[in-house]
Amino acid sequence: MDRVILIKYGELSTKKGNRNFFINTLYNNIKNKLKTFDVKISKDRARMYIEFKDQELDEIKKVIDKVFGIHKYHIAYIVDTNIEAIKKRVLEVIKNLHFSTFKVETKRSFKDFPTDSLETSKIIGGYILKNTADISVDVHNPELLIQVEIRENNSFIYLNDYQGSGGYPVGTQPKGFLMLSGGIDSPVAGYLAMKRGVKLEAVYFEAIPHTSLEARNKVITLTKKLAKYTDSINLHIVNFTPIQEAIYKNCRGDYCITIMRRMMYRIMEKIVKDRGGYVIVNGESIGQVASQTLVSMSVINSVTNVPVIRPVACLDKLEIIDIAKKIDTYETSILPFEDCCTVFVPKHPVINPKLSTAIYEENKFDYESMITEALNNLNTIKIIDAVESEFSELL
Repeated sequence: MDRVILIKYGELSTKKGNRNFFINTLYNNIKNKLKTFDVKISKDRARMYIEFKDQELDEIKKVIDKVFGIHKYHIAYIVDTNIEAIKKRVLEVIKNLHFSTFKVETKRSFKDFPTDSLETSKIIGGYILKNTADISVDVHNPELLIQVEIRENNSFIYLNDYQGSGGYPVGTQPKGFLMLSGGIDSPVAGYLAMKRGVKLEAVYFEAIPHTSLEARNKVITLTKKLAKYTDSINLHIVNFTPIQEAIYKNCRGDYCITIMRRMMYRIMEKIVKDRGGYVIVNGESIGQVASQTLVSMSVINSVTNVPVIRPVACLDKLEIIDIAKKIDTYETSILPFEDCCTVFVPKHPVINPKLSTAIYEENKFDYESMITEALNNLNTIKIIDAVESEFSELL
């Protein structure tokens, strides 16, 4: 074994008293994601190391690319911590590469090493120049950057930088519940919440027969894509049909969307509290639709005391689409199967609703008993790292 995947923590390294908690959570997440591979994982306060089989490297990289908490990683060559061994190993690593300019960067965490970082880089660079023809040093824009880390037990040489997903490891924050529709915005909001360490469950409101099974399957597919960034996601499916029909039968048309969202928030609050959650997460973006003006958000939000996190609130649509494409949810989100938020949209929904009017309109029917009925008949699918289980009873 002469190579390891060397993982850099990035933002995790800024933690002080909680640093070990964050590192241990990342370690456990990586261990769980790589449990089907022949790997050995070790860690310290500065780095994490994955020993691997060469034939599995490409697949391992695909997995760790989606693990939050990794700032960067490198495929690093291991070498004894002495200057002669390092010089010779660097030359072996680069001997078959084609380049005309290079630079050596050294980081020396082992302070008993006899030369400092700058002097070590000069020694290695001089050895390369002496033993290689037709190349030169370029400290500003080199074709080849050779990075060396001097550590006490072993040192590392690497030529590559792979960008990780960043953020915090999932599970360093407690549970949040994502309002997952079939649209573009909510999967992106879920992704961004997980990036901050939030452990997610998802809630989908369906209104069959007004919405279709294809719309439900679309949401299941989106959940599978999000599950690649964590170990599992419980997807709770709410039968919203009776409530939605009652709204459109009893309430004035321009307030139907406002009241519908207020009902959803009431249901979300009960699900969050019953299942040990702390926040509601959704894909609302300020001003994008009638229910997402600041006045609408205030009126809708007033039915719950649970904090509501809106990760895409200040992004424009093109920025959200860019992230959706990056995380591979965009093509699924634009499939032409309507969800309950779009199937009954009135021609002129109110954009500055009054709270008193919303309360008056929704009191025209017995929504409390209908919410209880919807919660009693909740269905749950457990998605385990993109593998779907069967429908189950309440988890």
